[in-house]
Amino acid sequence: MSRRIDVEALCAEKGLRITEQRRIIARVLSESEDHPDVEALHARASAIDSGISIATVYRTVRLFEEAGILERHDFGDGRARYEAAAEAHHDHLINVETGEVIEFVDDELETLQRKIAEKLGFRLVDHRMELYGVKVSREG
Repeated sequence: MSRRIDVEALCAEKGLRITEQRRIIARVLSESEDHPDVEALHARASAIDSGISIATVYRTVRLFEEAGILERHDFGDGRARYEAAAEAHHDHLINVETGEVIEFVDDELETLQRKIAEKLGFRLVDHRMELYGVKVSREG
């Protein structure tokens, strides 16, 4: 599931002041095809501008998260991972052996989740699903 979200444009929509270092961090986030942690973001951003400190990345990530621009995930490896807030809902399947994160959408699953909530007397307003697994070889 490949999607490009312009984090810098989201910052403008939210009225955030965008410094040059924030612009670089926003660009790195927009170009990320994975779910990087702060250390990975810092490595990528400081490769563009060596003046970007890890403290700046932490502050920027927190600011973006509080503004609803980033979503924070904990995929069970003890590190907070980030992705740009998606317009369309998706779920995650995490390979516990490699750490690979696969994004997916399944309409049947979404329908079932709504039905379960309704059966229990709720109207679903939001949810997050993370599945954890190991790759099974399909030999034979």
